[in-house]
Amino acid sequence: MAEEPIQDVAHLGHVELLSPKPEESLWFFKEVLGMEEAAREGQSVYLRAFGDFDHNTLKLTEAGNAGLDHIGWRTVSPQALDRRVRALEKSGRGKGWVEGDVGHGPAYRFEDPDGHPMEVYYEAEKYRASESERPALKNQPQRHPNRGVGVRRLDHVNVLCQEVTANREFMQEYLGFKLRENVVLDDGTEANAWISVTPLVHDIAYSLDATNSNGRLHHVAYWCDNREDLLRAADVFLENGIHIETGPSKHAVTQGFFLYVYEPGGNRVEIFSGGYLIFAPDFEPVTWTQEERAKGQAWGLELPETFHTYGTPVVDEAAETREVPVFGPS
Repeated sequence: MAEEPIQDVAHLGHVELLSPKPEESLWFFKEVLGMEEAAREGQSVYLRAFGDFDHNTLKLTEAGNAGLDHIGWRTVSPQALDRRVRALEKSGRGKGWVEGDVGHGPAYRFEDPDGHPMEVYYEAEKYRASESERPALKNQPQRHPNRGVGVRRLDHVNVLCQEVTANREFMQEYLGFKLRENVVLDDGTEANAWISVTPLVHDIAYSLDATNSNGRLHHVAYWCDNREDLLRAADVFLENGIHIETGPSKHAVTQGFFLYVYEPGGNRVEIFSGGYLIFAPDFEPVTWTQEERAKGQAWGLELPETFHTYGTPVVDEAAETREVPVFGPS
């Protein structure tokens, strides 16, 4: 008899990004993406998109290099948090408790097999709009900022790794993630995996790292309501001198509309919309072959080489620009 599925993790709660250019990065997220500053503490600024219900979803911290500090996952209850902590302790990858942070309570830190720092927590502060930010409709957390792109919410994160399968299986076994789509190369190597705990087609994705490094970030994605927003976002980036790496276009994997840019600190950011939702408990994962992925994106767009090689922190300038097969992340 099959084991009961783990349903303890509710959603992606927040991401902490590191930037060697904190003021420029803050300008990008606030004025170009249109996010709201929620708090400041030490060398960090906490931000949220206007549709995020939590106090913050992005912690932006000054550091020597760009990259990912940690990913935060919220559980469905205190009891669920306790179950996941016990499981993570048994996995041997637990790092212990931290007191919490601005916007959330105590969290248990751990690492996936590739070394990406993560945490699980339950207690979270809800965003309460000030009088000036109160929306016309009470079921929205905040009125539209009418500033920059105007991203609505945190959508997903994509990380680079040495072995996709080991990381995917860890997230499935210890946190209850479900495989939605993946890419398997001709030699049997799993090159990419899109997994989620919500109906979204992916809350996190794992992709092979062209530099064979550990613990690097490919991108963080924020959601816009429709593909017209992505076209407008491209103009906003153009007007503000933000380098567009690729898009707007449509992914084959996930069916999402995409636009990729680099924020001034060096981290890649995706503006995402569309995709599909999964409600069936017996959804059958979709596997793509190397030949299928080599055809490019949904409309035939071939992604630039940097998309398959660049990540943060930068570890090998030569490897980050070398030519690699077209099976990189989506």
